[in-house]
Amino acid sequence: MRISNTSKRLTEYMDLYGVKQVDILDKAKVHCQKFGVKLTKSDLSQYVSGKVEPKQDKLFILGQALGVSETWLMGFDVPMRDSVPNKDNVKAHLEMARLYDQMTAEQQQSILLIMRGMVN
Repeated sequence: MRISNTSKRLTEYMDLYGVKQVDILDKAKVHCQKFGVKLTKSDLSQYVSGKVEPKQDKLFILGQALGVSETWLMGFDVPMRDSVPNKDNVKAHLEMARLYDQMTAEQQQSILLIMRGMVN
């Protein structure tokens, strides 16, 4: 079931990871070169604004660059990432959440900044 659209999903991704359109373009460069797909500033701007929905080749590039499911990027009610977490991964997430909840608001903001810096 489609519950969103590409514009909203790109905006959600940018908000979640603290990135801008130019950062997405940078992440996409290697994939564009590898697969011979051209993704311009104008393309991405139109996708984010909702004026245009990307064709399959550009969805593929965006999914690869952002590490998200193309289906999720299209707005369907599926997980953001295709991978299924393993038992150790779930334990680590639970421990991080427990530790995060014990921090002050200032410490939480510091940790979020560090994490965002590590994935960008």
